[in-house]
Amino acid sequence: MKVIIADDEELARVLIREFLQAVEGAEIAAECANGFEAVKAIGELQPELVFLDVQMPKLSGFEVLDLIGREIPVIFVTAYDEYAMKAFDAHAVDYLLKPFSQERFLKAVQRARQRLGERTPAAELAQAARPAGTFAARLVVKDGSRVHIIPVEKLDAVEAQDDYVALRSEKKTYLKQQTISSLEQELDPEKFVRIHRSHIVNIERIARIEPYTRDSRVVVLADGTQIRVSRAGMARLRTLLGEKD
Repeated sequence: MKVIIADDEELARVLIREFLQAVEGAEIAAECANGFEAVKAIGELQPELVFLDVQMPKLSGFEVLDLIGREIPVIFVTAYDEYAMKAFDAHAVDYLLKPFSQERFLKAVQRARQRLGERTPAAELAQAARPAGTFAARLVVKDGSRVHIIPVEKLDAVEAQDDYVALRSEKKTYLKQQTISSLEQELDPEKFVRIHRSHIVNIERIARIEPYTRDSRVVVLADGTQIRVSRAGMARLRTLLGEKD
């Protein structure tokens, strides 16, 4: 069983390495100290199991999980709060709460093996573990070997494209494998509005709203992009703009 350890704390990596000696067939393929290293190693080595710290430099554990693009069993190694622990349990993702014993470690490995193929999409897991009333501060997108980080304040608009979303930011477009509905739940509804079943816009990027046909409108963004607004979207937009006035 090929294993990758991703944790910025050296002592945590040492402990996991030591405990893995009791796991038959386990082979450590790589150790990573930050999120970027983890994404690269997982993509290149295709492990059967990953020990992933939630809070790491450069990319968080959730963001790493969002980028690896395949169904890999992950055991979170974390000091997260009780709310997040309940979210992990509910989504059949195991975790090790620091500090942890070897007995708990071995149970986590066994559970991960048993639940192979039952992984929950990363976006749903991150949403469940995020405290109520908080929203994503940035979005991550993998483009080949490159990772793009988009602060949500620089996100202009989102367009649904089958099982993907096209994220428009600073006159560039990034394609991310995620549904528009799940992304909508990550974004602050006071700042982003779904104006059409296929479009979400950042209200700070709206320059004006113009007539399109007799009964419809288009939103014109600051960069000149025009996006048609549905009736339901127009109602949501008016409500949101009215609340901000």
